[in-house]
Amino acid sequence: MKNIYSTLLIILISITAFGQRSDVREGDRFFAQKAYVDAADSYEKVNNKTKEVLQNLGDSYFYTNQMKNAAEIYELLFLRNEGDVAPEYHFRYGHALMANGNYVKADEYMNKATGENWNYEEFSSELDTSAAHQFKYDQIMNNAASADFGIGFYGDQVAFASTRNQERPIYPWNKLPTLDLYSANVDDEGELSNVVLFSDEINTDSHEASATFNTDGTVMYFSRTNDKRFKNENDERVAHIRIYKAVKEGEDWTNIEALPFTSEEYSTEHPSLSADGSKLYFSSDMPGGSGSFDIYVVDVNEDGTYGTPSNLGPGVNTPYRDQFPFISDENILYFSSDGQQGFGNLDIYKSEGNFSAVENLGNTINSGFDDFAFVIKEGEEKGYFASNRRGTDNIYQFIREENERIPAPTITDNTSGQRMIPVDGSKIYFDFDKATIKEVSKPILDSVVMYMNQYPDIKVKVESHADARGTDSYNMALSERRAASTVDYLVSKGISKGRLISQGYGESRPVNDCTEPTGCTAAEYAKNRRSVFVVSRNNASSSDMQDTNDDTEDMDGDTDDENEN
Repeated sequence: MKNIYSTLLIILISITAFGQRSDVREGDRFFAQKAYVDAADSYEKVNNKTKEVLQNLGDSYFYTNQMKNAAEIYELLFLRNEGDVAPEYHFRYGHALMANGNYVKADEYMNKATGENWNYEEFSSELDTSAAHQFKYDQIMNNAASADFGIGFYGDQVAFASTRNQERPIYPWNKLPTLDLYSANVDDEGELSNVVLFSDEINTDSHEASATFNTDGTVMYFSRTNDKRFKNENDERVAHIRIYKAVKEGEDWTNIEALPFTSEEYSTEHPSLSADGSKLYFSSDMPGGSGSFDIYVVDVNEDGTYGTPSNLGPGVNTPYRDQFPFISDENILYFSSDGQQGFGNLDIYKSEGNFSAVENLGNTINSGFDDFAFVIKEGEEKGYFASNRRGTDNIYQFIREENERIPAPTITDNTSGQRMIPVDGSKIYFDFDKATIKEVSKPILDSVVMYMNQYPDIKVKVESHADARGTDSYNMALSERRAASTVDYLVSKGISKGRLISQGYGESRPVNDCTEPTGCTAAEYAKNRRSVFVVSRNNASSSDMQDTNDDTEDMDGDTDDENEN
């Protein structure tokens, strides 16, 4: 009988192992095809995930904008393979951390990835005093079933790209139809109506997007994905993107042809035509760039020919993604990049003059997710941008205003000397070995939300702590989970993650003498299990901050049970 059980066990183990290998092979196949949704499903079934599986699973989540899942998988990757992970995973993990509000830890990984000094605190402080504008925005075309982005001004209409055409092939990357170009009318409130597909001469079963027009709407440049695939430097087969030109004759778009400097072996995309029609800006990963995608400009000659594309140089371009250029009617360049210090993933920047320097547009428009495809009518101070901060690409309309600084009041914490948010309590507390937000803490968190809504320029650093019971490493991880759950609550109430920083300090900053795992009462230990709300950076200088004299009192945690003290 024992031999029978042993045989059955061996068979069961063999079947399980075969199934695991099958899941890995299936995941690898989907990943190679850039079918990231399916790849993630397959890799998640693997119990003992290797380094390669973790890398691909993290990337599958990252490329489909599932940043919480991506951060969790990358964390496992680094915990199990510290010191043996390529720089590109440091880079993506850093961006995933920023999308989740953990800017302190993100700085660490971005520094390793880029070799530069990423310092979110310093960056946000400088930006607070230099950003010229703030933006008020809201989403238009609330269509959760599709992805919409890339508005271009088209006479008194606009054009944009969307996945809403259900008759198109499904794109394996995100399981949505391929992109088509649409036109629409815009009312006085910025809302779109009379949404109409461009003709079949423009739209195909491939992706079409990023349309730009001359002033009278008779010439269009747009992006189209190639049918053929070519191997890139990573031996991956890629369908590149080319810029096409179309001319309007009557009601028809004709003479549709790829521009002569484009290629099937690299991508040219996101065209933007200058107001006088003499220059075309675009993004490309053509040979000779800084790495990944750079911003270029090419002359459009009066005879219909083109000059030689010129790279805008290191003032604008980085070794990473520099994309979605838009040249305004005042010749100000707006574009998106994930290679500049920012709030996470693609941020929107601007550059003027000789393009030797760039300026982040600030946290009133940028988030920890991809923010891109910015267009504006400078004189009207109105425009559009796209973002995937709500899961899929959506279009937002905005109004740009001068950035008026309103000094935000703070209080000084007696223990740390830090400037805190002046709300009733200013701290929240946690049960023993827990990172869950307690019901008694929610009114205090709601007061933090009210304060941040009242002062929209303020940024808050959530600092979380643990008591002395447990190992140093465990308490550090516990405090980071407490910081993350605190940030998650604030974000769930509408606060942008770009305005929040989270950091755990473990047991290193007690508010009393309870520095050992024994020797204190339950109530004394409870005072160290806390999150506090530090005014990270204010648009006003510290001398402008008003210090109220309302000292805060500690709020005891639950002490009825020794296991929840």
